[in-house]
Amino acid sequence: MLEHITLPNNLLPPPAPYSHAVRAGDFLFVTGQLAEDPITGEISRGSLTEQTKQVMENLKLVLDHAQSGFDRVVMARLFITDFRDYEAVNAVYSSYFSTDRLPCRTTVGVLGLAGQGDVEIDLIVYCGD
Repeated sequence: MLEHITLPNNLLPPPAPYSHAVRAGDFLFVTGQLAEDPITGEISRGSLTEQTKQVMENLKLVLDHAQSGFDRVVMARLFITDFRDYEAVNAVYSSYFSTDRLPCRTTVGVLGLAGQGDVEIDLIVYCGD
């Protein structure tokens, strides 16, 4: 059975037809998040450190709404527009995880992202016992 998880209308309004997350069995698939203000929907144009912090906070918002957390993440995919910013993105990203519970991860350099952001992250989360 699939459960589609969408945040209340006043938080992270999707600019396209998608769910914030979908629970399929014991797994939760979280849509890629940008550095979007969760109320206004505006994409941050700040530093990569600021953008990554907002992305992680948006992911936390979705995880909280799905009654889960970063300690349950099994896979993360990071998309960044400039690999010169890898260390800044990695520093913020890693602060959200315990060093003994790090998920698998893929980091991909891309030419551009929807909404003109510079970093996007999606997650796969295990929700079983």
